Amino acid sequence: MLKITKVRKKSIAAEFGFEVGDIVTAFDKIPCVDELDYLYYVEKDSFTMTVKDSRTGAETDVLIEKDEGEDLGLEFEKTAKIRTCHNRCVFCFVDQMPKNMRESLYVKDDDYAMSFECGNFVTLTNVTDEEIARIVRLKLSPMYVSVHTTNPELRVKLLRNRFAGKILSQIDTLVKGGIELHCQAVIVPNENDGEELRRTAKELFAYYPSVRDLACVPTGLTKYRDGLTQIPDIDKAYSEKMLDLIDELNAELGANFLLPADEYFVKAEREMKPTSFYGDFEQIENGIGMTSKFLSEANEALTDWKRKKLKKGKKSLLICGVSAEKTLGGLIERCNREIVGLEAKLLPVKNEFFGETVTCTGLLTGQDVIKAVENYRANGGEFDEMVLAGNTMKEFEDVFLCGTTLADIKKKFSFANIRINRKNDGYGLIEILATNK
Repeated sequence: MLKITKVRKKSIAAEFGFEVGDIVTAFDKIPCVDELDYLYYVEKDSFTMTVKDSRTGAETDVLIEKDEGEDLGLEFEKTAKIRTCHNRCVFCFVDQMPKNMRESLYVKDDDYAMSFECGNFVTLTNVTDEEIARIVRLKLSPMYVSVHTTNPELRVKLLRNRFAGKILSQIDTLVKGGIELHCQAVIVPNENDGEELRRTAKELFAYYPSVRDLACVPTGLTKYRDGLTQIPDIDKAYSEKMLDLIDELNAELGANFLLPADEYFVKAEREMKPTSFYGDFEQIENGIGMTSKFLSEANEALTDWKRKKLKKGKKSLLICGVSAEKTLGGLIERCNREIVGLEAKLLPVKNEFFGETVTCTGLLTGQDVIKAVENYRANGGEFDEMVLAGNTMKEFEDVFLCGTTLADIKKKFSFANIRINRKNDGYGLIEILATNK
């Protein structure tokens, strides 16, 4: 049910006499669950809303006829709770979080609404057949699904959920209902790689192009794994083998269906795939093609800013994770050549907070950044400007995962200009390096 909190003046809803406090209970006689129902029906040009009067309690069926996509002018009380995960996945990153962090960081969401709205991955182990039918009825497409493996027994083992083995039948229902899917497999060495990955790829590709792709990402391992399933970290040889297998499978399937995480290329010391490999970068939030896109953007921006001369010279210190050092090295050298007056350096920061197996920039913490910069200065390093990636901090709030704030860093290094690449793209970085502030 949806409780109305606002009726916009001169709107369609106002013309029908809807009032604050009225409750929408159904659309076309189908009980209303949450705002997704409203968002679906409001796109139609004709439907029936069942509304309970806030004063009398009487329910009335109201036929709505309007232009397709025209808004009704209603706002509703936010009551929906995040659907949480009941799996106990052997590779769960949340289980590897240290204590005493923000409460929200321990929430294990497995919410099909968030999958549709935000691109979050959902396992489908926590949905009923009725909810699967609702996804189809409301056309919640595309969905992002954590498949991991299509082998029923192995999926039950990895997710530690006895209902996890029916993933292919769920995918079959969704695809037949017109839902497009982006899938992922978190790869656990010696479990769902090798021949098991081959099986998963082929069984999912049978639904191509409705199943658009399968991202292959390594297990994220922190130092907080006491009592958890032992999972080996990946090395150069393993990453080379994984990339070779993915190339082989894609060639066999005749499409760039399997998408390897950037980390495999870093570990294998291989060049990233060209941007054309990743299509519309629909799995970029999963660490797929992010580096290739960033470098392409940065090099294009550099061409636009070619022979840019700074008003005054500056020394820029770029903070990054360890894995970014090699991929960004060539770009920074080009920046120093082509932006007159710039002397930029990379400072790769070891992640002592989560453990040195965590090497991406996005999981850097403020306390590790402070320590690394202090050591850099103690060894004679100088800089006028510090450049931080925006994704190291909480969205809409300048606080790192460890609780350190941007204000803390500014206070610590008050002598320096601290700039944030809020865009988190290559254009944003070049704009910062090529301008004074």
